[in-house]
Amino acid sequence: PLHQPHCVAGIRAMAALAPDVAQVACIDTAFHATQPRLHTTMPLPASWRDRGVRRYGFHGLSFESIARQLPTLLGAQADGRIIVAHLGSGASVCGMRERLSMRTTMGLSTLDGLVMSTRPGAVDIGVALFALQQLGLDVETLSRGLYHESGLLGLSGISADMRVLAASDDPRARFAIEVFCQRAAQEIAATAVALGGCDAIVFTAGIGEHGAQARAGIAGLLGWMGAHLDDALNAAHGPRLHANDSAIGLWAVPTDEEGVIARHTASLVRER
Repeated sequence: PLHQPHCVAGIRAMAALAPDVAQVACIDTAFHATQPRLHTTMPLPASWRDRGVRRYGFHGLSFESIARQLPTLLGAQADGRIIVAHLGSGASVCGMRERLSMRTTMGLSTLDGLVMSTRPGAVDIGVALFALQQLGLDVETLSRGLYHESGLLGLSGISADMRVLAASDDPRARFAIEVFCQRAAQEIAATAVALGGCDAIVFTAGIGEHGAQARAGIAGLLGWMGAHLDDALNAAHGPRLHANDSAIGLWAVPTDEEGVIARHTASLVRER
């Protein structure tokens, strides 16, 4: 509901303006089509699942971009147990084996998983029922609260922008960052369980690429996994972030979703 109406509107507008020009839709869920049913099936009534209720996952174009870069970055280890943390305004984690998606944190919608700029990530679904039944919120107000007023903004009451929060000495800002890091580390750990371990963690997107404080906070919570950050490398924003004694690789790598779209489009246009 947050993205698709705008995408469809663009497709329709271009079809009206240039009906003979080919259009290519690069669906953000496609990269996650390799996930096993174990990680896509929701424990809900079968009648709901039959109508398409399942975990789909998003940020697929970003994860595909990183998967393409892994051989250059990691060599033979590229096909190992790699966890990619796309940390931006929207945020999700994807666990890969052989550079294929095995498990991701977003589900049917972009609301699940990590704390984001204005979205809460994983919360008790009973909160929505409570808001409707006890607080008297209508569906539109509930939707606005979940999509636009939660996450870092809801926690801090200051800003949805990690850069603003990182520069602030307000304790609410520090707490919002702490929750963000805690949640990201928990989901990385859960993804390691799904993969049977972890050989490397790759941070990407706005916060992942440029947020040294957030990366340090997340890596610090994963010391039990053998993740040891090098402070100087982290301050320089990588690409390598890990210390020599780290049991797993830590990296910061720019994503290139536009490049992925361009490659798919060129391939399909050539086939025509």
